[in-house]
Amino acid sequence: MTATYADDARLVSKSEERKVIFASSLGTVFEWYDFYLYATLAPFFASLFFPPGNETAALLSAFATYAAGFLVRPFGAIFFGHIGDLVGRKYTFLVTILVMGGSTFAVGLLPTFSAIGWAAPFLLVVLRLLQGLALGGEYGGAATYVAEHAPKNGRGYSTAWIQTTATLGFFMSLAVIGFCRVTIDAKTFADWGWRIPFLVSLVLLAFSVYIRMKLNESPVFKRMKEEGKGSDHPIRDSFFKYPNNKFVLLALIGAVAGQGVVWYTGQFYALFFLTITLKVDYLTAYTLIAISLLMGTPFFIFFGWLSDRIGRLKIILAGCLIAAVTYFPLFSALTHYVNPDLEAFQAKTEIVVTAPADQCNFHIFVGPWSKFTDCDRAKDYMTKLGLSFKAVDGASGTPGIIKIGDKAIPIDNWVANKVAAQVDAALASGGYPKSADPAKINWTMTLAILFVMLIYVTMVYGPIAAFLVELFPTKIRYTSMSLPYHIGNGWFGGMLPLVATAMVASSGNIYNGLWYPIVVAVITVVIGALLLRDNKNADLHN
Repeated sequence: MTATYADDARLVSKSEERKVIFASSLGTVFEWYDFYLYATLAPFFASLFFPPGNETAALLSAFATYAAGFLVRPFGAIFFGHIGDLVGRKYTFLVTILVMGGSTFAVGLLPTFSAIGWAAPFLLVVLRLLQGLALGGEYGGAATYVAEHAPKNGRGYSTAWIQTTATLGFFMSLAVIGFCRVTIDAKTFADWGWRIPFLVSLVLLAFSVYIRMKLNESPVFKRMKEEGKGSDHPIRDSFFKYPNNKFVLLALIGAVAGQGVVWYTGQFYALFFLTITLKVDYLTAYTLIAISLLMGTPFFIFFGWLSDRIGRLKIILAGCLIAAVTYFPLFSALTHYVNPDLEAFQAKTEIVVTAPADQCNFHIFVGPWSKFTDCDRAKDYMTKLGLSFKAVDGASGTPGIIKIGDKAIPIDNWVANKVAAQVDAALASGGYPKSADPAKINWTMTLAILFVMLIYVTMVYGPIAAFLVELFPTKIRYTSMSLPYHIGNGWFGGMLPLVATAMVASSGNIYNGLWYPIVVAVITVVIGALLLRDNKNADLHN
């Protein structure tokens, strides 16, 4: 029986190593599937779980709830990382998958706003927070567990299989939702069919728990415990002792923050841009994204393998830099090849929203406390239509106006005066396309663009697990690597749809949301290149 060394005196067989990778990856795929169901169905939740009347506000509320699950992930990383470094890797990520699966199943049973009012979004937020906490503990455990079973010269390759799980989970969510959309009519899907993907997760949960129950504890962790070298206070040792706290901060800013925004731009923001801005029907958009995922996923393994040979950091930083330089032309090209009618309409029709500056607000976290002015409603409505417009500050006290070509429409008393209907009429007379024409979508070029953005994702994400594992000692590895990973992905990355949507609505430019990932990616390149070094040959036994 052939065997490989996992940086330990004990031998880990090839078959054992494969079982570890499979079981860890399978459970993580399921957890990402759970987590991404909400993100993919956010446009539906906007009308189901939040009050009607302002569609962009409802969408922002849905994204805010989506972001809440990401915002809490670092706390899950600290809590479960602490347990993982004290008790063990296997036990901890058994707990995380149970919490994640139970929360997802409960979403499928949750009453909507029309049934229980504001209790619906409150309960949804609670479930999202539980999902986020669980996911905060899952990734660090899986990555650490696999790395501690892998040979020194193959950690990038082995942990790269974990890196495929987020994309595969995303793909699985698209596949299940797409199947439901094909087999259930639109009205039924909107009424109750959206619940099916959440309820199906109960079966997946049982299978994942069964597989993980058969795993053994990490040999590196067991040897550490036998030698009495574990930490009694992983949180203190991780975040309040030098130099480990320095590496936690540098890992966040110089690697994971950029990786997070590139990851979410290449998959989620691309999907939202297709469906919300370019008005592609959901099934077509899901199909485009799913095909690009299938095309790109093997490159997670490739770049993980490559990082074993040339190092992790240079691949991650190269992906961030190339993405930052090319996002604007790539998304502009998406508009051209996906909805040329919208592009042509924008080119010939000038749209201007004029209103006093003190009447226009920048909304991110939307809820009962939010007050929407007529200016906000006007900008939100134009954003929902996928249209760029010029935002002009009017004199204080003067009425707001939307000008579409040569037609000026007062926006005062937006609801009472049925301004939206007047805007729709003016746009229709100018030839505004309400949706992308499927016959005019250039599938070849669209898939090529999506594939290129996914290659960026694989460059930054494929090597990141090995890079983080190798930065920290065994006794605090789970805790230390989990926090920067989940702040970078959960806060910097998870906030992207919310912040980008708000930036677009405020500025009036459908591409302005891209400034957020670009700026974060550039900061990561600078900090990572100046202050971080590769550690690909590190002995994980330390």
